[in-house]
Amino acid sequence: MFQPTYPIRTARLVLRPVTVDDLDDVYAFQRRPDVVRWMLGAEPRTREQSLASVLAMAGEDAWHAEGDCLTVAAVTDAGVIGLVELVWRSQLDRTAELGFVFHPDHGGRGLATEAATALLAWGFTEFGLHRVYGRCHARNAASARMIARLGMRQEARHVESYLFRGEWADRLVFAILAHEWRAATGTSQGGTRR
Repeated sequence: MFQPTYPIRTARLVLRPVTVDDLDDVYAFQRRPDVVRWMLGAEPRTREQSLASVLAMAGEDAWHAEGDCLTVAAVTDAGVIGLVELVWRSQLDRTAELGFVFHPDHGGRGLATEAATALLAWGFTEFGLHRVYGRCHARNAASARMIARLGMRQEARHVESYLFRGEWADRLVFAILAHEWRAATGTSQGGTRR
């Protein structure tokens, strides 16, 4: 089992595993059409659907095997303002995929970038990832900007590569390698757990 030492503290946030007590905060953004607009197959959630989501995420506090998702709640004095996840995509290639969702009321202050940066730091320095990538709908400009702020370069634009709400959509793919991460952050060689 591989997991961060919780809580992960940043300048303005505490990152920790999701708990059932987070339901009200998570439901506050999962029910919003503007939040789920770019999420594949997602519609605004009912409270019951958010409860099921929170219960599932509460079990995502560590990696046990390839394919596992590690999800952390980004917490301020206002409560849970967003979620960041790393999905372990390949043990052999030491690759993970980054995902995130934040309440729009807390946007524009760099909090999502701060949270994602902290989780990436764990992945590269503690777990020993080689590459992390992020994907988004080509029209999701806010997510593309946020991913770029993390130092990821755009590697591809997959034209009409998936069905999104009944229409073919383009997907942008961004990535960063461990040595690029270390150079950008001034971090030394990471761990080699896997």
